[in-house]
Amino acid sequence: MRRVLLLLVTLALAVGCNYSWPDSDADGLQLDRIELPDGFAIDVYARGLPEARSLARSPNGTLFVGTRQEGSVYALVDADGDHRADTTYTLATGLRMPNGVAVRDGSLYVATVSQILRYDDIEQRLDDPPEPVVVYNQLPTDGHHGWKYIAFGPDGKLYVPVGAPCNICDPEPPYASILRMNPDGSGVEPVARGVRNTVGFDWDPVTGDLWFTDNGRDMMGDDRPPCELNHAPRTGLHFGYPYVHGDSIRDPKFGDGVTLADFTPPAQNLGPHVAPLGMTFYTGTQFPEAYRNHVFIAEHGSWNRSEKIGYRVTLVRLNANREAVRYEPFAAGWLQGERNWGRPVDLELLPDGSMLVADDQTGTIYRIAYTGT
Repeated sequence: MRRVLLLLVTLALAVGCNYSWPDSDADGLQLDRIELPDGFAIDVYARGLPEARSLARSPNGTLFVGTRQEGSVYALVDADGDHRADTTYTLATGLRMPNGVAVRDGSLYVATVSQILRYDDIEQRLDDPPEPVVVYNQLPTDGHHGWKYIAFGPDGKLYVPVGAPCNICDPEPPYASILRMNPDGSGVEPVARGVRNTVGFDWDPVTGDLWFTDNGRDMMGDDRPPCELNHAPRTGLHFGYPYVHGDSIRDPKFGDGVTLADFTPPAQNLGPHVAPLGMTFYTGTQFPEAYRNHVFIAEHGSWNRSEKIGYRVTLVRLNANREAVRYEPFAAGWLQGERNWGRPVDLELLPDGSMLVADDQTGTIYRIAYTGT
């Protein structure tokens, strides 16, 4: 029966048909195991999206979803406003790790490993997508940390990271950096250096500063180094990779002789190997005041620890000076003992202030809302 169900869903996605998923627990999800603060609830916004990764929502309400190995890009439409996607469109297939998606002036931007593509007037052509325009095609072709998160900043420029092509090495630019460019692909310039692999960033709604997650290096043991939440109040800062990890952990291969003061330490050390990906400042009004303008992070979860950690959404609270002061779980339960049944990847806010969470393990997008009950 399950094979028949999956076949029907696959056919529906291919032609952009409506599909209503059965109750989540009956289809393999374990939403009753998700632990949330009092007053919050979690439900399913959409299912049947293999490897659902980065999210971007247009002003008109279309939710665009990138993938990694799947190679597809989707668009979801909630036509009746019930906070469940009614229609799924497959906009592209066969792309190389089209993880990153962003929307500007009616166009969808998609980041593959080595290119930035643009699909113009996309919402008028969801059922017949146009051929993409190549905006930029000079990014490295390395698959290692080659998948990208992209977003437009307050300055109107497109921010594009270039991960290190290795676990630990000392690569030449533009590796291990965050770049930005004009929407037409011109004016490429570095924003931050020493960034091993960021797959999520956002701008502080209070100061306009860039904040980003970064995945710490592997093979230094279960508890070293920490992953990071970083703050870039200006361009040109170096965040340590590959010389220094966390606040002051010198790399055993590249850290000898370097001066710690030359590098910008994390705003917040995160759990070791939790794989922080998408992050967002909470700018809605549905959640209580205590959550507003603080940082939410999707932790994809560890793969190289003797005991797994992560697989959750966490919260980093900031003080009045916009300094990180507390790091705590917000939504947990995708990890049960040593078995994970889901892996959060990215976060996106809806106009009502609820929060979407993409899960690439189950191909699901959840919605977390505050009900007060």
